[in-house]
Amino acid sequence: MNYLIVGAGAIGCYVGGRLIASGHRVALVGRAPTLDPLATGGLKVSDLDGFRTHLEPAQLQLFTSVTHAWQDLQAGGGQGTSTVILLCVKGGATVSAAQEIATHCPAGSVVVSLQNGVDNVARIAKAGPGLQVVAGMVPYNVVMPDPNKVHRATEGALHLADTPATRTIAHAFNASGLPTVLASDMLTVQWGKLLLNLNNPVNALSDLPLVDQLRDRDFRRVLAALQTEALQVLAVADIRPAQISKAPTQLLPFILRLPNWLFSRIAASMLRMDATARSSMWEDLQRGRITEIDDLCGAVVRLAAQHGGSAPRNAVMCTLMKSCRSGQRWSGTALRQAVG
Repeated sequence: MNYLIVGAGAIGCYVGGRLIASGHRVALVGRAPTLDPLATGGLKVSDLDGFRTHLEPAQLQLFTSVTHAWQDLQAGGGQGTSTVILLCVKGGATVSAAQEIATHCPAGSVVVSLQNGVDNVARIAKAGPGLQVVAGMVPYNVVMPDPNKVHRATEGALHLADTPATRTIAHAFNASGLPTVLASDMLTVQWGKLLLNLNNPVNALSDLPLVDQLRDRDFRRVLAALQTEALQVLAVADIRPAQISKAPTQLLPFILRLPNWLFSRIAASMLRMDATARSSMWEDLQRGRITEIDDLCGAVVRLAAQHGGSAPRNAVMCTLMKSCRSGQRWSGTALRQAVG
């Protein structure tokens, strides 16, 4: 099986790098500024559990278009070899990426969404109605500390919707050091992950490494407020989010509000991460890129509106993120007062 990764950012390069290191044929599609350093210096892939490898430039198949990547895979993959497309772009680029895939890849191609949020599968299906779209969930944080390195900084298992295609994919992923679980109800899994992702804007506005931000009780109270509101909205919508972290989902806000000394003991696994890890939203903010806030807090606001309600705290966070600029930093106290 071949893999075409559309969106060669941190997640795309990490997943692709692990697959390449295990001998799979993988094509990476991304922007030239991301690919050029890889073409000259290769890709280092590592994780907090001790895995380390350096893929030389000759081991990487790098493309700036889906067309050329697909053609190359078909030419060199062998007769009868199937190709799975892993979509790793940010939510705002989903529609354009799906349209490109639908235009240049055959009908029936399997597209696995390894993206944050709960709306991307529907976006892909609408933009490419002939594609077989599969929901996925990436639980961990991957950082790109330099242009030639990706590092998994937290832990967890990938989740994929349970289908005939993903049973084969999951086997390959597990054998490649990408622990993968098949799920029968991916919507609840995606909402469970989204609850954790509500920390992304908190981390971005704090301008702190994740572990330092989570050690600040005021920042944790902000996250707890966002999660509490989201859980209330989900209850109205009759959606029971899956447990993604080691703590029961409904207890997360309570645990986050605990005093520092007790939180550090009870939530030790939550703090098991590299000291330099930050959210991808922080990176987007620093680079002046559009963030995924509308796919996270915005999704909570939209779900509330669909059921005749509102989510004011998540709405405030959307506003704060859209008005924030690189270099701005919020204290935990100020952010808690702003969010309410």
